[in-house]
Amino acid sequence: MAKVSTNITIDAEVKKQAQELFADLGMDLSTAINIYLKKALAEQGIPFEVSRGVPNKDPAAAMEEVKKMEEHPEKYTGYKDIASLRKALEV
Repeated sequence: MAKVSTNITIDAEVKKQAQELFADLGMDLSTAINIYLKKALAEQGIPFEVSRGVPNKDPAAAMEEVKKMEEHPEKYTGYKDIASLRKALEV
């Protein structure tokens, strides 16, 4: 397969840290980028989730709890109105 040279612009500190990481893994930056590109082609997209950020622990825990509730609704009590909830809470 023919090789071509490509120029990219990246943050100097990101490059330094990436080079250190990939050196520990036994490869150079070029090899790592080639692996990424081949994986992207195989998956026909970016090979990892791209999002605005990771929620802090409180929303993450709440989302996990909702997931469990959806998977096992029989384990949880639902309330149709505030009066039923107040009665259950004894308030």
